[in-house]
Amino acid sequence: MQVNYLNSIFPTNSAGLNSRELTLNSCFFNRFYPCFAHYRQAIFIVRCFSLMIKKSDNFVFMINDKPKAFLFDLNGTMINDMVFHNHAWHNILTHDLGANISFDAVKKQMYGKNQDLLERVFGVGHFTQEQIDQISIEKERRYQTAYKKHLALITGLGDFLEKAKKSGIQMAIGSAAIPFNINFVLDNLAIRSYFNAIVSAEDVANSKPDPETFTKGAEILGVDANQCIVFEDAPKGVEAAQNAGMKCVVLTTMHTKEEFSAYPNIIAFIEDYTDPKLEELF
Repeated sequence: MQVNYLNSIFPTNSAGLNSRELTLNSCFFNRFYPCFAHYRQAIFIVRCFSLMIKKSDNFVFMINDKPKAFLFDLNGTMINDMVFHNHAWHNILTHDLGANISFDAVKKQMYGKNQDLLERVFGVGHFTQEQIDQISIEKERRYQTAYKKHLALITGLGDFLEKAKKSGIQMAIGSAAIPFNINFVLDNLAIRSYFNAIVSAEDVANSKPDPETFTKGAEILGVDANQCIVFEDAPKGVEAAQNAGMKCVVLTTMHTKEEFSAYPNIIAFIEDYTDPKLEELF
């Protein structure tokens, strides 16, 4: 029997659930309703489930089949390096290019391609393409010089990648970084073999929050969007995953949970890859 359970159980959303929580409830009920002996029993179980969701900021419940692909952002998601990017950009923008911009204001502009950032700060057409390329490479050189001695995967990621590989889950990188930076990470940490696809800034026409980075990665892997989980650290990256129709796990390396309140596609917040909630993905 088809039941419009949201109207019958929470006719005015009296439980105070947000859109992500309502979606989790709906999928839980539709999947497990046939297992309950009585409709009232089903209602009781769903109400208990609602309280569990409200009490956990990081609740993960894989309501459909297990994912077939993991798509990773790079900076801030696989390595905790965003403060080094922040310093490198701030140094270039203020000391080299004369922009009057604060360190925190630079942080808010750090999404998308390097060219996008320069155009947001100085306006479209301020630099030639040759100048943009030169500035971009110089910024990345300064970042790499400062960060190299600190270069390491976020805690637990090495084991997580190995477990995903053994579980038959395909993996890709979807980053707004240029290949110069992606290669710096993959080769120095010897993790290239884990990834069946790499989508960089040079591989897309439109960067995040446009979904192209992630949709292209999924296309290369041959996996549907609803079978992918994206790992991200930035609101614009989560928005890109949402626009691609993908669920997202958020690393809180650079941004607070509150900065992601607009995105119902988030299934978990984690500090690193040792979080037990990730076991639900396998």
